[in-house]
Amino acid sequence: MINPLPAIFISHGAPDLPIRDGEVSNFLRSLHRQFPKPKAILVVSAHWHSDSTMVSAAKFPKTIYDFSGFSEQLYQLNYPVRGIPELSDRIVDLLGRSGIPCNIHPTRGLDHGAWTPLMLIYPEADIPVTQLSIQYQNDPLYHWQIGQALEPLRHEGVLILGSGGITHNLSAFNCNYDATPLDWVQEFDMWIAKTIAEGSWDDLINYRRLAPYASKNHPTDEHLLPLFVALGAGGANVKGTQLHSSYAFGAFSMAAYAFANGS
Repeated sequence: MINPLPAIFISHGAPDLPIRDGEVSNFLRSLHRQFPKPKAILVVSAHWHSDSTMVSAAKFPKTIYDFSGFSEQLYQLNYPVRGIPELSDRIVDLLGRSGIPCNIHPTRGLDHGAWTPLMLIYPEADIPVTQLSIQYQNDPLYHWQIGQALEPLRHEGVLILGSGGITHNLSAFNCNYDATPLDWVQEFDMWIAKTIAEGSWDDLINYRRLAPYASKNHPTDEHLLPLFVALGAGGANVKGTQLHSSYAFGAFSMAAYAFANGS
């Protein structure tokens, strides 16, 4: 019997993550040591939006450079991983059983929310990967329900990896990577950490109404929505554990969390 993997949420920050050294890259490079090697990976990234839920069935997902204005070195990177269409079929089935329609995209590749952290976590690119979209128009509760439906995958050797940002306000971006984080960024970040530590899931799902500076840290929801998929996938009696805490560019919390069934 396979020991279930945790569902993970990581903050991926700026696209140049793979070519930076520091706390975050060191954390991601060591993350694989904290649980067994997955048979496959499902990434839920803030950067794939679709009107309805979709999963990629690409056999060889392309590395998507969905950004501009960065070092030419970044555009030379490639994550030559295999896809896993049979996992895509399993995801469609699981979501359908929960009344969540899911369509298959035959060729969708990996956006930077997927490949930039994976390049650090699993640089050998030897674990097949697929990606699930989020829906900007749907709320955290909907994405939590998606995670709940996909929870059986954790028992089948699949790593569910949500990739977004605990804070994400580009208008507050500081070009200095090591800039001191703004007070309102830290306050929101600490509220998220406390809420997860306490298991106050209703409060977390209603973060936009309850968290300090919620709309300032998230003018739109998309970078936090993958967190709720990971939370839902944690299963019944879920417990959240903080894996990492740091800041980048003054406006980005780079916090990461694991979700799994508690005792």
